[in-house]
Amino acid sequence: MEITIFDTLENLSIPFDRIRHPAVYTSEQARRLVPQNAAKASKNLFLRDKKGRNYILLAVAENKTVRFDDIERQTGFKRLSLASENSLQKYLGITPGAVSLLALINDTQGQVTVLIDRKLWTGGCIQVHPLVNTETLIISIEDLAKFIEYTGHTIHFVDVA
Repeated sequence: MEITIFDTLENLSIPFDRIRHPAVYTSEQARRLVPQNAAKASKNLFLRDKKGRNYILLAVAENKTVRFDDIERQTGFKRLSLASENSLQKYLGITPGAVSLLALINDTQGQVTVLIDRKLWTGGCIQVHPLVNTETLIISIEDLAKFIEYTGHTIHFVDVA
């Protein structure tokens, strides 16, 4: 029997609200198609460094513009760019549009670095995709931190202007 992301959340006693919606691939589409709610919406980018030695999952508020040079200065990573669809599948087991902190469950080797914008990670709840882009879960930040710790990852905070 296959363990689903929902089974994992249940086993960790992490409550969530579940919203089903049409497939979304961008933050702009999500603003139009995901019903309004009080949780913070996030933009999630899967990045790699120039040499492809480091892969990064970056979560920021959905209305922010990410400047890679800002992230590079704060982290020491060199020449960041978006990772390929093949890398997204290889490291996080998902397809474009479904990038989410919950995908860390598939990085069992701990090869992905987790970067989160400090302002996104303050109080309340956050919206995350449950490994598909046709649903959104609303989870408290405290419970999402518990989930990330369960996956063996450490959160590194950055400041996105």
